[in-house]
Amino acid sequence: MGAVSGGGATSRPTGGLVDRYGRVATDLRVSLTDRCNLRCTYCMPAEGLPWAPDDTVLTDAEVVRLVRIGVELLGVREVRFTGGEPLLRRGLEGIVGATAALRTADDVPVRTALTTNGLGLDKRAHALAAAGLGRVNVSLDSLDPQRFAVIARRDRHADVLAGLAAAAAAGLAPVKVNAVLVRGVNDDEAVPLLTWALAHGYHLRFIEQMPLGPHGSWRREDLVTAREILDTLSAAFELVAEPDGARGGAPAETWHVAGHPGATVGVIGSVTRPFCGACDRTRLTADGQVRSCLFARDEDDLRGLLRGGADDDAVADAWRAAMRGKAAGHGIDDPTFLQPARTMSAIGG
Repeated sequence: MGAVSGGGATSRPTGGLVDRYGRVATDLRVSLTDRCNLRCTYCMPAEGLPWAPDDTVLTDAEVVRLVRIGVELLGVREVRFTGGEPLLRRGLEGIVGATAALRTADDVPVRTALTTNGLGLDKRAHALAAAGLGRVNVSLDSLDPQRFAVIARRDRHADVLAGLAAAAAAGLAPVKVNAVLVRGVNDDEAVPLLTWALAHGYHLRFIEQMPLGPHGSWRREDLVTAREILDTLSAAFELVAEPDGARGGAPAETWHVAGHPGATVGVIGSVTRPFCGACDRTRLTADGQVRSCLFARDEDDLRGLLRGGADDDAVADAWRAAMRGKAAGHGIDDPTFLQPARTMSAIGG
């Protein structure tokens, strides 16, 4: 991956974000804030968490510069904005617009997406679509408003539904719904959630609960596994697996639902069916740290380089070096596994 210029000049790394195992990161997840307006039980404590100081959070211009470096110098082809809750970022439409205007080295528009809890999406969906946002994933763990309020610790179920409807109306398709099932809490909702999603034209994705909430809150016995979810769904629906190889680096295994043309349901088995071998993701936290894995315990500081006057090539070199340190897998089943110091809201989903 190295290149040598003429005249005996020293070599410097070039190319994309390639790790030691040959995986190439083309999917960039950008956290725009660690703040959130829900307090989901599997994500953070009821009182919330200490938020990052404002002066440590990347400015809009810094976010756009790092995204541009990723696209123009490092081969990034898709950018997903996350949080915390990215709709809390006032400059979101401007960041999306600047990102959507970027082109890859082969002159292909960058694909853009947003992962959100949906609060306020009804008021911003059309502006985000106009800015160039491609699609959204909206979190919804229950169809029952009271149960939703218990899980999210906020009575905002109707607001999420309004956000979903607005996203569909704005053409942010396919609209995907993310659901986390927790044993004894909402594990009886797999079939109702899929029935509802099919009726509304949404694409449902179940996500195994991961050890990224408050320390000590994750228990393996609470985990509703991908196998359990699939067994439950298969008893009520005919699921048709996608052809081998169709998944690529996508985190979700997906199935077509017979009798519902175009409809799919997916399961992201991050814990019991890890997809680390095909991972194509790199991550930026809201305070400008690059992470090679959601479960990494190490970070590399790009914010300091930006604010220290580093040029684009130097930032790209640091990003490449960080990627080369990516582990082979997340190691959740390893006895030595340690949960990252940051929770999901501080890392970015």
